[in-house]
Amino acid sequence: MSPERQTKTIARSAGTVSIAVFASRIFGLVREQVFAALFGAGFAFDAFVVAFRIPNLLRDLFAEGALSAAFVTVFTDYRTKKGQEETWQLARTVMTAAVLITGAIAVIGAICSGWIVSIMAPDFSRVPGKHSLTTLMTCIMFPFLTLVSLASIVMGILNTFGVFFIPALSSSFFNVGSILTGVALYFVVPLIGLHPIVGMAIGVLCGGLMQLGVQLPALRAQGFRFRPVVNFADAGLRRIGRLMIPAIIGLSATEINIFVNTFFASSCPEGSVSWLNYAFRVLMFPIGLVGVSLSIATMPVVARHASKGDVQQLRDAYVSSTVLSLLFSVPATFGLIFLAASIIRVIFEHGNFTALDTVNTAQALIFYSIGLFAYAGLKIIVPVFYALNKTRYPVIGSFIGVVMNIVIVLATLRLFQHRAIALSTSLCIIANFIFLVAALYRELKGFALGYIARCCAKIVPISLFMGVVVYMVDERCRHLLGGRIFENLISLLIAIVCGTLLYALLISKAGIQEVTPIKRKILSYLTGKAA
Repeated sequence: MSPERQTKTIARSAGTVSIAVFASRIFGLVREQVFAALFGAGFAFDAFVVAFRIPNLLRDLFAEGALSAAFVTVFTDYRTKKGQEETWQLARTVMTAAVLITGAIAVIGAICSGWIVSIMAPDFSRVPGKHSLTTLMTCIMFPFLTLVSLASIVMGILNTFGVFFIPALSSSFFNVGSILTGVALYFVVPLIGLHPIVGMAIGVLCGGLMQLGVQLPALRAQGFRFRPVVNFADAGLRRIGRLMIPAIIGLSATEINIFVNTFFASSCPEGSVSWLNYAFRVLMFPIGLVGVSLSIATMPVVARHASKGDVQQLRDAYVSSTVLSLLFSVPATFGLIFLAASIIRVIFEHGNFTALDTVNTAQALIFYSIGLFAYAGLKIIVPVFYALNKTRYPVIGSFIGVVMNIVIVLATLRLFQHRAIALSTSLCIIANFIFLVAALYRELKGFALGYIARCCAKIVPISLFMGVVVYMVDERCRHLLGGRIFENLISLLIAIVCGTLLYALLISKAGIQEVTPIKRKILSYLTGKAA
C-alpha cells in the first residue's frame, strides 16, 4: 500500500470515528453542564469527581488503555495467522477472564472505598460529610470497571473487523444513560435520605450498561457467539497479560499523575478539584476528536504491519498519523488558549456555576491546553510499541512523567495553587511524548522525523495567527452583541467558524501532503462527486 493510499485509509477511518466521537463529546459536555447547573463547583461535585476518578483510573489502566491495546495486537495476529474458531475462542476466553478479574477488583475496591478515599483526598475528612459521601459513591461506581472492560473488548473486536462508527458512538450512550438516569434519580434519592448527587453515581452504572449493550448487535453480526470459557492457561490470554503488565504502567502516565494531582488539589481551596475536572473535560473534546479517533483508526493498521514484519509500512503509518494529529491538535491548542474564558462561560456559567468558577476553570484550561498535542500524540505512539512488543519504553516514559509531576507541583503549588497542577500535567505529558518519539525513532531505525518537523514549522505559525484572530473576533462580537448567554454563544460560534475557515485556507496552501486527501474529500462533498 502506498503512503498516500495508507494516509487516505487512516484519515477515512479516523473521520468516521470522529463523527461518532464528536457526538460522544457533545453529550459529555452536556453531562458536565448538568453537573455545573445542579451542583456548581464545590462540596458535592468535588466528592463525585474523586469517587468517579477511582474506578475511572482503573478503567483507563485496565480497560480502554492496556487491555484494549494488548487485545487488539493479539487478536489481529490471531486473525492474520490462525483460523476463525481459534480467534473467537480467544475473544471468549478474554471476556470471561475480564469479568472474573475486574469483578473481583470491584468487590475489593468497594470494601476498601473508605481507605482509598482517605489516601486520595485526605483533606476531605476536614469537611463534615464529604468523606462519607465520596466513599458511598465510590462503592456504587466500582462495578463500572467490569462493564467498560467488556465494552472495550467488544470495541477492539469490531475495530479489527473494520467497524468503527458504532463502537465510537457507544460512549454517547454512556453519557445519555448517565444524564437521563442521574437527573431522574436526582429527585428520587433525597426521598430516602441520600444526597441528590448519589443519583448521578447510579447513572454512571446505567450508562455503562448502555455503552456495552449498543455494541452487541454489531458484534453478533460479525458471527460472534459468547459462552463463558475459563482458561487462564490459554496462550493468547497469557500473551495479552504479558503485554498488559508493562502497558498498565506505560499508558498510565496521565492517570497516575491525575491520581497524584487529586491528592494535591484536595488541599487547595474548595472547588479546585471541580475546576480542574471541568477544564480537563473540555480538553478531552479535542483529544477525543484527534488523538482517540486516529488511535482507533491506526491501531489495527499498525498491528497488521507489525504482524507481517513490514517495518516501512509501519513507519509510514505512524508518520502519517502523527502529522494528521498535529494538523488538528495544534490549532485546537491555540483556539483553547485564546478562547478559554469564553468557552467556559458559554458551557458552564449557569445555575450554581459562578463567574469566579469560570475564571478559575479557564485558567486551568489554558495550562492544560499547552500539552494537547502531546496528549493526542501519546494516543497514537503508545500502541505502536505494543505492536512491536517493546513495552519497556512506555514504562520508562511514565516514570519520567510521574517523577517530574511530583517535583513540579511541589515547587509551584503554593504560588499557582490549582493552576500548578494543570501546568505540571502538560509539561510531564510533553516530556513523555518526546522521550517516546526518540525511542521509537531508535527502534524503527529512523522514520521521517525531518518531514514531521517541517510540517510543524508550517502548522504552528498558522495556528498562532488563527488564535490571535479568533480572540479578536470573539472580543469584538461580544462588545457589539452584549454579554448575555445567547450573545456569548453567538460570538463564540462566529469566532470558531472564522478561525476554522482561516486555518483551512492557510493550511491548504502549506504543501503538507496529508492535507491533500482531506481536501479532496471535502471538495467531493461540496461538488457531489466521488473522491
